[in-house]
Formats: sequence, C-alpha cells, structure tokens
Amino acid sequence: MLKISSYLFGFFFALEVAATGLPQSLDGEALPSLAPMLETTIPSVVNIATSGIEVERNPLFKDSFYKNFLDGPEKQRENLIRGSGSGVILDSKKGYVVTNHHVIEQADDIVVTLRDGRKFNAQIIGVDPRTDLAVIQIKAQQLNAIAVADSSQLRVGDFVVAIGNPFGLGQTVTSGIISALGRSGLGLDDYENFIQTDASINPGNSGGALVNLRGQLIGINTASASYKGSDGSSKGSIGIGFAIPTNMVREITAQLIEFGGLKRGSIGFRVQNVSRDLGQDSALKSHNDVVVMQVEKGSSAQKSGLRKGDVIVGVNGVKIKNAADVRNLIGLSRVGQKLKIDFFRNSKVRRIYAEIFERHVPKRQGKSFARQLADVEFAVIEEPRQQSEGGTVIIVNAIDVTGVAASWGLYKGDIIRAINKVDVSDFEQMEAAIATSQNGLLLNVDRENSIFQIFMR
Repeated sequence: MLKISSYLFGFFFALEVAATGLPQSLDGEALPSLAPMLETTIPSVVNIATSGIEVERNPLFKDSFYKNFLDGPEKQRENLIRGSGSGVILDSKKGYVVTNHHVIEQADDIVVTLRDGRKFNAQIIGVDPRTDLAVIQIKAQQLNAIAVADSSQLRVGDFVVAIGNPFGLGQTVTSGIISALGRSGLGLDDYENFIQTDASINPGNSGGALVNLRGQLIGINTASASYKGSDGSSKGSIGIGFAIPTNMVREITAQLIEFGGLKRGSIGFRVQNVSRDLGQDSALKSHNDVVVMQVEKGSSAQKSGLRKGDVIVGVNGVKIKNAADVRNLIGLSRVGQKLKIDFFRNSKVRRIYAEIFERHVPKRQGKSFARQLADVEFAVIEEPRQQSEGGTVIIVNAIDVTGVAASWGLYKGDIIRAINKVDVSDFEQMEAAIATSQNGLLLNVDRENSIFQIFMR
C-alpha cells in the first residue's frame, strides 16, 4: 500500500512540475527534483542578523521608597538584543531587500549575508509595522533578484517551497502545499490576507521566500503556529505557517521605497460583518453580509452617495467576503486613488467611485513639527510620579492610526524622551532637536517603562 501511494504521489508531483523542465520519470535514472529550480532561486534569499540595545527602567524605580535611593545608571539598564531572520532581494541594481518589520525592529546594526558568503551592513529604507513588512538596502554588486508571481492566481493545493534561515542555521528549504488563502482575523497584523501553508516555517524563517515550483516569489513568510516549551518560547513548526502574498508586498514595498512608510487614507465609512439572520437583503447569496454601519459627514463616501445599510459586494472588481477584505483593499491603496465600490441597495446592484483621502490629526497649539510627525498631536504633561521626581515630558496625545508616524510604530500614550540623541521635555526643546535632523528622526520612546528607539526616515 505504501508503494502504491508513493507512486501516486510521484505521478501527480511530476505533472505539477512539468512546466519547470524537471525530469518526470520515476522508473528511469532521473527522478523528480527541486534542485534545478532552487539553484537559481536560493541566491535571491539572504540571511539577516541584527543587534541592538534595549533600555529598560529598573522595576524598583516604580516604588516611591526605592526611587529616592536609585541614581544614575541604576535607574535603567541596557540589554543587548540579537536576532536573526531572512530577506528576499527585490532589486539587484539598487540592492533592495524585503523582510519582516519584526526582524529588524529595534535593531541598531543589520548584517545581510548572501548565499556566496559575502556580508554587508544594511540600512533601513522603510517600514510598515501594521503589515509587518520592511525594506532594507545593501551596497553590493552581482545580486540575484527574485522573479515575482501574481498571487491572485494561487490555488489551494498548489505546491510551494519555503526558503529561509530557521533557528539561525543558514539557508534551509522546506516544501508543502498551500493549505488556505485569504486568512485574516488572526491578530498577527493590522492588515491580514495571509497564504496558509504546511511548508515548515520556523523562527528565523521570517522575511524569507515562499515560492512556487517555477521559483517565483508568491509570498513573504511571516509567522507560524508552533508548540511552546515550558519557558513559553516557540519550539518548532506544527505545519501551519503564514505568508504575506506578493500582490500586497508589491504595493507596500513600492510606497516604502518612495516614502519611507505608508500614506494610508480613508474613504470615510465603516463596515461590519452582519449575518443574514439579522434581516439583510435576501437577494444576496453570501452567508454573511458586509454592511455599511456609518458614513462620515463630508467624506468622499458620502459625496459619492454611499449610505448606511448598503451592502458592499465588491471593491475594484474584487469580490468581498468579509469586512477585513474591505479594510485591506482601502487601507493598502494610495491616497488620491479612486476606488470602484459595488453594493446592494433595495435588491439592486449599484456602483460608486470614491477617492481615498488622507487623514490628519491637528497638532496641539498649532505647533509645526517634522513631516514624519504631521499626523501626531503632542502634549506636555507632568512627569508620571512612578517614573521620575518631577518635571514635564512630551506625550503622544493623539495619532492618526492610518498615518506615517503610526506606520513607523509610534502609539498614543508614548513618551518622547529624546530626539536625535537630544533629551526633550517641552515643545521648544523638541523643535530644537528636530532642527538637527539630516536623514531622519531618531526617537527615544518610553512605553510601559521600556525605552526603545524608532527611526523615521
């Protein structure tokens, strides 16, 4: 029985790889092999090693008794953090490499190792924490850029190969199939549309390539379900891995290279999944309807004629399955782009065209800061008692969650301790520190008693 099953697998496998030019004979001298494809694809995948300093406040400093006796370096401690991951070369001439944001997050030094053993220091070009993607650049010659496929053509059951640097071992290849498409609601990123695969994706594979049997990139490996050890750390893959599809990667990396971050916009309406049991239009065929729950006054959605209660069925020709689809399609589109929205109203299909507009948050007291902070409202408040003996600090009072600063990882409630290595505690100091900027802003951010750095290009 095992022999028959093996032959059946080999037969279907041979059919699938025929287009690659790989040998198809099972009984002859040549056997099916992925080696020819991998020989041309693996050089496009790189290993990434990172290191950085994490500044952590002494937990005793929260206690009003101990903080009076702690001074100088005892108030905080520095921890050396190291990490490893993978990346994929997108542009051989300019040296652009795409990887996951979490691979390079908090990294002061990024070293990229190529297949041939060459090592290069990398600089960050742009990051988008909300999709967990980043672009870095290396100054190198004779690079091999990967070919990129159209991920909209993928099907459940397609054979795939994952290439990466699991557990820091170096380039490793695993194979499997696509288990599912369009996975969302996992809580991994703000914008989710994952490819699910059973090809092993382990710690260190993040940022690596998921390719088809032609060696074309179809996704960037980003996460996996894994079993946990007694210490809570991940111990290995259980056959459920997730990759960001290339069509999403293309749009995001283009903006990261151009702007250093994503300029997210809005059309001005909110949708929600609503079961037909709650009385939605009986003309619809889907089990759950994506219903407009709110339309903002003066927004492009209102101006285009969208109303509360309309049922969204398509955006730019893409069929809508759930509210996450709408959020992804709008959130990943460029400001100024017009979207075609199809919807049901009174059992009739209607269509509007609405332009994506950029949101802005007014800054406190009309202060003018750098362009990277244009969508942030700051406030000067008294230093929290549990953290200091007095004085003021600058806090993020409000932030546009679709804006550039948020895409770099800034959050409401963050305390800005320093800018470009200059301590700041009021608006005047902040503006003076920003004036020293050349290539970007380096923020020392205090969040929940941990201090880390955010570099805004």
